[in-house]
Amino acid sequence: MYRKRSASKITWQFHNGDQDLSVESSKQMGSNSEGIPEGKGPYSVGCTDLMTGYNVQGIFFRLYYPSQNGMNNEDTTWIPRKEYYYGLSDFLSIYRILGEFIFARYIGSVTCPAKWNAEFKPGEKYPLIIFSHGLGAFRTLYSAICIEMASQGFVVAAVEHRDQSSSATYYCKENSTLGDKGKPSELHKEWIYYRKLKANEDEVSLRRKQVEQRADECIRALDLLLEINSGSPAMNVLPLNFNWSLLKDSIDLQKIAAMGHSFGAATVIETLSKDARFKCGILLDAWMFPLSDEVYPRVHQPLLFINSEKFQWALNILEMKKLNCKGRERKMITIKGTVHQSFPDFTFLAGNIVGKIFKLKGDTDPKTAIDISNKASLAFLQKHLGLSKDFNQWDPLLDGEGHNVIPDTNIDLTPMASL
Repeated sequence: MYRKRSASKITWQFHNGDQDLSVESSKQMGSNSEGIPEGKGPYSVGCTDLMTGYNVQGIFFRLYYPSQNGMNNEDTTWIPRKEYYYGLSDFLSIYRILGEFIFARYIGSVTCPAKWNAEFKPGEKYPLIIFSHGLGAFRTLYSAICIEMASQGFVVAAVEHRDQSSSATYYCKENSTLGDKGKPSELHKEWIYYRKLKANEDEVSLRRKQVEQRADECIRALDLLLEINSGSPAMNVLPLNFNWSLLKDSIDLQKIAAMGHSFGAATVIETLSKDARFKCGILLDAWMFPLSDEVYPRVHQPLLFINSEKFQWALNILEMKKLNCKGRERKMITIKGTVHQSFPDFTFLAGNIVGKIFKLKGDTDPKTAIDISNKASLAFLQKHLGLSKDFNQWDPLLDGEGHNVIPDTNIDLTPMASL
């Protein structure tokens, strides 16, 4: 689920879990021990959704957070509605009927190890991460990363973007008609599906417009959470029983970061260029194409690039290096044996053979790869958010030291030096 650009051409490379789902039973894929890994930190993790407004300009995100212990809440359904199957089918150019059958049968019972609507754990000041998903993804597909961060004491808001880069998303419209008993009818869900490029359409213009909207959504998600933190009521359109008042005074206003994958990583750069409240950014296999050169000088915050071994190419790496500037920390590492899809959750649910054929898995075990990424991220966040944790034990990863990690990039940039 990404767009890859080489020096000489632009090509689509589709890969997702639908081709691989038949090799796993739904029981196996629904098991957390075989599927999406649990958080390794000391906090229990809860999960809920928040949607504001009755139009497309509202904000929609999934919140992962430290939750109170001893809760009997069930694990969270990974993909919550069948319309997301339609969106994935459209993105992969397969018939919706076939896509729904495949996805519902083989991943319909998959859960992620976060307790749904569990009570928030108050009494501490938590750092905040705003997370931005990649092209063709949506808010639930990076739960392994978000759960790990929450288990380590972060509040994480995974934004679902409405710029038509998600495979599917929706907003709710108020229905003015009254039901049988004079009460308003149920909210009407207005679905927004992934928009493919039109013939002869200028992609640069489209992607730059999208990344600007995405950044605006990340900033407005931050605004909303800070309003809740100040004690304002959360006006959730969704009928969920969650006590948002427990978040009052629970977010550390000086410890805010942005994180994203692929198109989401470009979104992080755009967001940081617009809002200094974000103290640092973590960029997972960044796709730099949507960004204009004018953005780079405005990014003063520290950045950590975590790249896969198989996705990157010279022009894209050189775009990353345009952000290098004296006095501004820029770190880059590459995780050996990884592919672009080593970051989303599909990598944990695919069988080994077909997972590698369709580039959902690399040679490094998916849980090992995500563990390296998460530890490097935590070390970076401790350093630049001023956390009093033990995450600095993983500082060597930031210099590319350790098993399955190398400093900077594995891409040979020499042939590009003369360009």
